[in-house]
Amino acid sequence: MDARQLEYFLAIVDHGGFGRAAEHLLIAQPSLSQAIAQLERELGVLLFHRTGRGVVVSDAGRELAGHARQVMRDLSTARAAMESMKGLRRGRVELVTMPSPGIEPLGALTRAFSERHPGITLSAEAAFTPDEVAQKVRDGSCELGLVGSAAWTPPPGLDVLPLGDQAFILVGAAGGPFPSGDPVPRTALAGARMIVSPPGSRMRQIVDEIMAAGIELHIVAEVAHRTSILPLVLREVGLAVLPAAWAPLARSAGARVATLDPPAFLRISLLSRAAPLSPAAAAFLRTARAYTPPEPSLLPDANP
Repeated sequence: MDARQLEYFLAIVDHGGFGRAAEHLLIAQPSLSQAIAQLERELGVLLFHRTGRGVVVSDAGRELAGHARQVMRDLSTARAAMESMKGLRRGRVELVTMPSPGIEPLGALTRAFSERHPGITLSAEAAFTPDEVAQKVRDGSCELGLVGSAAWTPPPGLDVLPLGDQAFILVGAAGGPFPSGDPVPRTALAGARMIVSPPGSRMRQIVDEIMAAGIELHIVAEVAHRTSILPLVLREVGLAVLPAAWAPLARSAGARVATLDPPAFLRISLLSRAAPLSPAAAAFLRTARAYTPPEPSLLPDANP
């Protein structure tokens, strides 16, 4: 078994077949098939089930995938470490983030990091739950992960750096109905039309808690893509509960923003592998350790 075989194997897993993997790797498909057949002979197991429509990863293949990603990640880290002997002038940070921390603190962290290391590229993948982020970091798909959750216990094998708490806010269109006061008592939302995310998110949980307390709300839209929520608010479809990371963008678009009473918070953390990191990822982690989050209960530039 060698690194080339593992690279070929993961390409087939990630691209869903030999043809697309060969195109990605820029090699002939027969050469790819021959390399995988040799790997299967060496291991004594089938890594893929060949079907009329393509291939399906076998149980053995799924087991190998996690180890293969770790091997390839460690090789990449070793190469990057050698490059770092010349000075951290180039490289890549591979990070996965949930939507809200993908606005802040990712924005502040990226600015501080890029000022210190202008030759390093940040690659940020998207995930929607803490478990998705943790899985990508654990299997080596990404070295770092930004998580926002109310209460979540990370799985073993990960280091967790807390980055502070982020308050939730109420957002509404400038010309639409909006409760008076700041903070807004949750009882003042009675009868409000709400735009929500699907069940499972902390944003939806807050709305469900308000309704469970006997306060009548009308859910007019349930939106999976959270980037669509603010545009719907601006169209006066309804109000929305969003993390405070959205506040600057909401205000700049002319929306009204207020805190909630009682407040609710999103805990932001940066996950990393409990293993040697690439020099670029280690530098990003140092930047994150120096990050000072804003006071969670305060929102700058509040509406008068």
